[in-house]
Amino acid sequence: MPTVEQLKSLYRVGYQLTYFMLQPIHLICVDIRTQNIYILAGYNEEIEFQILPNGEFVDESSEL
Repeated sequence: MPTVEQLKSLYRVGYQLTYFMLQPIHLICVDIRTQNIYILAGYNEEIEFQILPNGEFVDESSEL
């Protein structure tokens, strides 16, 4: 079950992706091992985020 902080961050990220950046969201799921929320977005599925239980998010593309 997502935390309140994760849900707030998920709403902000989802709003920015769809309203400002006009990017589709393909997948939102919870990783049961880490309890992080995983988001896959973008026309070519090139945008990836993980939202930590404390509500902070990690941009997966910046870690490459």
